[in-house]
Amino acid sequence: MQDYLIFRLYGPMASWGEIAVGEYRPSYAHPSKSAVLGLMAAALGLTREDESAQSRLAAAYAIAIRVHSSGTLLQDYHTVQTPGGSKRYDTRKDELKAPKLHTILSTRDYRCDAFYTVYVWPRNHEVPYSLDQIVSALQYPVFTLYLGRKSCPVSFPLLPKIRSAASLKGLIEDARESESIPIALEPLSLNESQFLYWDSDMETGFEGDTHHQIMRRDMPLNRKRWQFQDRIECYVALPSLAGGHRHVSE
Repeated sequence: MQDYLIFRLYGPMASWGEIAVGEYRPSYAHPSKSAVLGLMAAALGLTREDESAQSRLAAAYAIAIRVHSSGTLLQDYHTVQTPGGSKRYDTRKDELKAPKLHTILSTRDYRCDAFYTVYVWPRNHEVPYSLDQIVSALQYPVFTLYLGRKSCPVSFPLLPKIRSAASLKGLIEDARESESIPIALEPLSLNESQFLYWDSDMETGFEGDTHHQIMRRDMPLNRKRWQFQDRIECYVALPSLAGGHRHVSE
């Protein structure tokens, strides 16, 4: 049996970084691995400058994401004034005091009313934090949690919990995990086909099913320098929870 940490992500807006070139900042329809790891790191109180702790966290856990609703696309046109050079400023007020400001124009993508379930489990026995410790951190985070960008706060309790199952497939097929969405989120437009995405190098029980693979550059190499490497992600279609039993989440 394997223990799995389960929590949910919902907010009016979210942005899951894709490869960005020039002035356009696109977003995937489901969270990147770096975003989930970053959310866990923020809850645990790990800073971007702590490269060793960030690397241990990224290497220690496998992640799967169920997309209940991918939301609707919103594009936002940004005009931002920023100081040039490599100097780091502690506050926006300090930035605006810089002798010279440059104007940056960009278009940024957001996902509105997207809803996901995240599954996390250890890759091996050498983990820096137990799942119980991560549950506690998600309930009482050290830093503010947000969905990809600081302008996208979490607006529904993450409801972290731990469940045991022989495989991820068995866990998802368990009645407790496929019963319904929380009552508060029932007005959302759920996807007719809900997809589950997971790390390609992990066994989940779905290997015998018809599944596909995509390439994503979302495995963090260095948080401080915003460097990432490619990762292969598998995905499979799951039945929708629409029309399921009404359920008051734990």
